[in-house]
Amino acid sequence: MASLTIRDVRTILTCPSGSRLVVVKLETSEPGLHGLGCATFTQRHLAVKTALDEYLRPFLVGKDPDRIEDIWQTSYQNSYWRNGPVLNNALSGIDMALWDIKAKRAGMPLYQLLGGKCREGAVIYGHADGRDPHEVEDHVRAFVEQGYQYVRAQMGGYGGRGWRSFLSSDATPRSLGRIRGEATDHPIRPAPEGALPGSYYDPRAYALSVETLFDHLRSQLGFDVELLHDVHERLAPIDAVGLAKALEPYKLFFLEDPLAPEDLEWFQMIRSQTTTPIAMGELFNHPREWTPLIANRLIDFMRMHISQMGGITPARKVAAMGELFGVRTAWHGPGDVSPVGHAANLHLDLVCANFGVQEFGGFADAEKEVFPGCPELRGGYLYPNEQPGLGVDIDEEKAARYPPFAGPDSWTLTRRPDGTPARP
Repeated sequence: MASLTIRDVRTILTCPSGSRLVVVKLETSEPGLHGLGCATFTQRHLAVKTALDEYLRPFLVGKDPDRIEDIWQTSYQNSYWRNGPVLNNALSGIDMALWDIKAKRAGMPLYQLLGGKCREGAVIYGHADGRDPHEVEDHVRAFVEQGYQYVRAQMGGYGGRGWRSFLSSDATPRSLGRIRGEATDHPIRPAPEGALPGSYYDPRAYALSVETLFDHLRSQLGFDVELLHDVHERLAPIDAVGLAKALEPYKLFFLEDPLAPEDLEWFQMIRSQTTTPIAMGELFNHPREWTPLIANRLIDFMRMHISQMGGITPARKVAAMGELFGVRTAWHGPGDVSPVGHAANLHLDLVCANFGVQEFGGFADAEKEVFPGCPELRGGYLYPNEQPGLGVDIDEEKAARYPPFAGPDSWTLTRRPDGTPARP
């Protein structure tokens, strides 16, 4: 192949479905040949754009895009201080775009370049929410009717709509209500007088409601559908141990993020107390976070966010490590991953022997317009479009119609009933 250089690195911000997306477009010296990558850090999108425009662009222009490993290593270390989500997201976008270019030059979908398929499509799980167990059951059944075999069940998202209160700056504190349960009502402590704005939730009431929810779902749905649940680090470590143990009779496919990255030593206690499968990794930045959990077989599924961990290059390495230790992949795939990032997840899903399941929230119509070539969902499986590279492109004119909104996210402003700041 003829010699090639990176001609430009451009950052595209767009928000076609409510999440602020950051997309890298890496242009080459060959006219028309470019690569796309997902660098989305929706809570700090402008910080990522600055890292790309002001630091990585001048560092990369003129380099050979075929040298993916060299570019990854030098870009990672060039800042000297490293391991943070802003720089990792910026690097992830570059890395995905480089793999996209290499596969396009080879004239094949990326999965072919990574070793070829282990499966035709990636089985996915959807998100079933509801205000009470009956509503969640209805939504799980709706997914099953569409062909889904795996469904994540939440009652009001993270913390529960039944006891969560969004307060504006001029709102007066009020009782957070009660959560309806099958067997019992769980009392909710009210917010204190003069409480600051935030999303209030009661960790203990939440944990009790999860037991109630899965008792209801299994009694009504049986065990033919695989059920999952996301704790989202909302519990104290000992309460997370108790929840994992209490959910054991309901045979979850996995319990996600029961602990925060700061509490990794507690995974040993969870493992010693229960056989509930554990998934972890959404907030991980650095190999020192996931390596001990995999090497000591303390988790069953790795859930890293490929845009946060540095892209396809580190993801394929840790997937290979997981295969050696019996840990499966379940890459993070929420709405704040662009279709480019979802395509990267999918290509890895197809080639990894230790693939487990893929999170996928679907594409809005506006996203499909902005990103032609989105992976296709059929019968609970996600399929690539067989085009060279990642298979997804971007219509910049349409992307510009959906500018990202300003200001911080509100859902991460969480508090316990007494007003103490808490993890989202």
